[in-house]
Amino acid sequence: MNPQLGEIWVYLSASPLLGLSMTLLAYQGAFWLYQRSGQNPLANPVLIAVSLLVLFLTLTGTRYETYFAGAQFVHFLLGPATVALAIPLYTQFKRIRTMLLPVIAGLLAGSLTAVASAVLIGRWLGASLPTQLSLAPKSVTTPIAMAIAERIGGIPSLTAVLVIMTGVLGAVGARTIFDAMKIHDPAIRGFAIGVASHGIGTARAFQVNEQSGAFAALAMGLNGGLTALLVPLMASWIGKG
Repeated sequence: MNPQLGEIWVYLSASPLLGLSMTLLAYQGAFWLYQRSGQNPLANPVLIAVSLLVLFLTLTGTRYETYFAGAQFVHFLLGPATVALAIPLYTQFKRIRTMLLPVIAGLLAGSLTAVASAVLIGRWLGASLPTQLSLAPKSVTTPIAMAIAERIGGIPSLTAVLVIMTGVLGAVGARTIFDAMKIHDPAIRGFAIGVASHGIGTARAFQVNEQSGAFAALAMGLNGGLTALLVPLMASWIGKG
């Protein structure tokens, strides 16, 4: 490497702005590809952006802690963005109220299925107990999932990876599954993806239409709370395997 370029890189790599800049550039590039593909679910911008960032950190030998020192500004904005989801929820409040019983039934069925199926598949594949416990909360947003995993004896870092994988898979494959099952109601589609694929799925739902996004946001919030209650209670059942 040219000595001058090396000096510039050393300076930039020590700056917190590097992580922030690379995050914004990676997502902007990923979103451009997503738009160019005609919004094909397979070109999910989160998946592409994460892949680009992992490649960048690997090739440059940048420690995650160094990267996150700058990227934490984006992380901070997750709080206000989550609170802002109350706005589309308010606009859909009348329909949510008329669908209260289906919402409760869908939430219970979806939450229990997400936990039980993940644990049983992991057990069938021979996963260790800590791995099974890490799998249990994979359908809720990362901070809640990691806290649950730590509380019940799972591996929080593994849970974080599983949460992202779950969200991306849901965002990529949900439309195909809904179409195959002939489910066309945007509220039902949104609620289902919110239960199964938390924030990443909710972001995808908002790209489809506001009603899907509102019901996905509702499901994401309710499922986070319900899973935080259910999984610690189910931990003894998981341990018996």
